[in-house]
Amino acid sequence: MSCELFDLFLLSTGLYYCSNGSSQSLLGRPLLFGPSEAKVNTFAEFHCELLDNPSNESILLQLFKEGNRDRLLAEYTSLDDEVGSFPLVIRSHHNGNLECVAKVQNNSNIEPTVSNTHYLRVVEPVKGAKVVIRSGSVEFFEGKTLELFCELTAGNEVSYKWLLNGRPVSSPFHYVADDHLFIYSTTSEDSGSYMCVATNHFNNTEFFTSNSSEVVISVKDVVSKPDISFTVLKEDSNNYSAVVTCESTKGTLPVNFSLYNRDELVASVTVEDRNATFKIPLVLGRHLGWLQCQANNGDNITYSEWIPLEVVPVGGPVTMHYNYDVGENYAVIGLRFYCKAAKGSLPRYQWFLNKTLLLDRGSFYYVVDQPPEQSILLLSVGRSSAGTYHCEVSDSFDSTTAISSKRQYLDKEVLNRLPVLVVAVVFGCFTFLVLLVCACCGIGVVFSQRQNRGKSLVSFEMESMIAAYEGELDSSEYNEGADVVMAATGGDFDQASEASVDEWPRIEREKRTLEDEAAEEP
Repeated sequence: MSCELFDLFLLSTGLYYCSNGSSQSLLGRPLLFGPSEAKVNTFAEFHCELLDNPSNESILLQLFKEGNRDRLLAEYTSLDDEVGSFPLVIRSHHNGNLECVAKVQNNSNIEPTVSNTHYLRVVEPVKGAKVVIRSGSVEFFEGKTLELFCELTAGNEVSYKWLLNGRPVSSPFHYVADDHLFIYSTTSEDSGSYMCVATNHFNNTEFFTSNSSEVVISVKDVVSKPDISFTVLKEDSNNYSAVVTCESTKGTLPVNFSLYNRDELVASVTVEDRNATFKIPLVLGRHLGWLQCQANNGDNITYSEWIPLEVVPVGGPVTMHYNYDVGENYAVIGLRFYCKAAKGSLPRYQWFLNKTLLLDRGSFYYVVDQPPEQSILLLSVGRSSAGTYHCEVSDSFDSTTAISSKRQYLDKEVLNRLPVLVVAVVFGCFTFLVLLVCACCGIGVVFSQRQNRGKSLVSFEMESMIAAYEGELDSSEYNEGADVVMAATGGDFDQASEASVDEWPRIEREKRTLEDEAAEEP
């Protein structure tokens, strides 16, 4: 039976075990060696050696990338155990793990063997770095994300560095991922010239760098919420105007400001500044609506608070009062005067000492204005601060009329003197305590006398009854003869004792009656 028929028989019976394999000769594993690093477009040579060839036949040595047997890189036919040579012009696709496959050319029954992998690092010098904007325009408003990409025409094994205005990018919201730069929540500080620097090296001896051209990014600040205020301008004795100011603290220029009275547009202007003014007619003492500023520099519109367009002239009375601070010896060392007008939208406060106007600050005083609520004058108490004080209030836009407070004289002795009211209160409290103690003592004496009088009556009745009883005993003793007394029998003595005992209940009743009467007396 031929071998083929015998194999077919074993296969049909399930006993096939590759009988031919038992007679195969096994090739040894080839050894692949060569440079571990090479530049693109340079020449490099790799070698593959088969140390164990029991077949004594010619061996085909082939070079592949690991995992890709469809693309042959080079091959060599080895005779008499020659070392195979693979000369290559290095391309970028050679980068990675290489392997050598050895097979017998004229005997397919001998299985091929594969060498261990050999890693080749292929270096392609970087060229043509360019910044590409992935997030859109080079000009946008803050808060958006900036995404930049560093594109190369050539280069591998590359490291990247990003520069802003020639310095490394440093932002708490930036993220670098190889050739990408992300900046989240951008602000105007992220504006400037961006460039990427791509580098790689060969064998740590040759270094290659490619700098991109600069790309200018402009991040605009959104205009901030505007503040609105107004002052009054006196045109003549009967005509007044309100000068309304709209102002934002930040925002890329130019800014468009619009003024609204409720839903009606009053005026609009675009300025190369962050504030604008509007002039509108005004009638004193009349409510003319509600004003609001709107600001826009190309992104979102921001809105101010609403304020009433109403100006109330200053009116009296003007009140002035003070409080003070004391030192360690309880002496007054500092004063705070307060001045306030009964009404007025835009008051102006002035302080006077002995009819001399006090400016904002002096050697012993300091004026704190808090219009329209009030004005405060801070004083240090001393020789210089003694005198007569008063304040005057007028409209800030019209100083022709002013309302004055009452005048108050103060010096150190006056401040440290006890007020009449305090003295009166202390003396009154002391007098009240004395009278209260006297009243309590009088009530106690009267009550004690009444108790003593009741007790005296009870004692007097008791003493009278006892004296009467003792008198009866004495008369019987002296009237009877001694012989009668001595001859009295035991029965007579018992009868006399019983008669005396019978008197005690009556005495006790009379005693209780007297005590009750004493207690009922007012």
